[in-house]
Amino acid sequence: MRKVINKAKATEPDLFAYQEADHVHPHDRFLAWTVLRWLPESITPNILTVTRIVLTPIVFWLLATHSYRIGVFLFLFAAFTDALDGSLARTKNKITNFGILADPLADKLLVGSAVILLVFQNFNIWLGIAILGFEILFILSAVILKVKFKTVRMANLWGKIKMLSQVVAVSLTMFALLLNDPFLMTLAAGIFGLAIGFAILSLFTHGV
Repeated sequence: MRKVINKAKATEPDLFAYQEADHVHPHDRFLAWTVLRWLPESITPNILTVTRIVLTPIVFWLLATHSYRIGVFLFLFAAFTDALDGSLARTKNKITNFGILADPLADKLLVGSAVILLVFQNFNIWLGIAILGFEILFILSAVILKVKFKTVRMANLWGKIKMLSQVVAVSLTMFALLLNDPFLMTLAAGIFGLAIGFAILSLFTHGV
């Protein structure tokens, strides 16, 4: 994985140049004190992002085979790397344009795969279409900004809340299937609905 990143860095050095953080959030400091302090110096935010991308097909396979007992924990671990890579980048001033582009894409691949396998099978089809539709809009807007305007935009607060809501809803869905619990399934559907609302707010406040 490191070799792949180093090769890409040699090809597109501007994408991997470190930038200072404009702002460090309280949760960044909390993670830096509790978790990030134990990470080796060789672990960079980009490695965590690529790890999430690599884990996504494994999560997809586990969900496709209804291995929810393992799938929910691997999904949560992969989703947790989303919090780690951003906080590591901001607290260590290791923000890169690659990370700004790849981080939300990794999130959308992870959540999108779960939506395809869980939402379309267990909820109203229009809920799945709405979730995937907004994710596709975010990806297209990011591509247009990068290709046409040479601009890279970071996720805003609403985008982060949307991602967190989707992770909670997906996890609740898997627990509901494991425990055969209708209440958890209803709760998950409601949180998916909230995530759509946050997606709209993120889209209209120019987030990703």
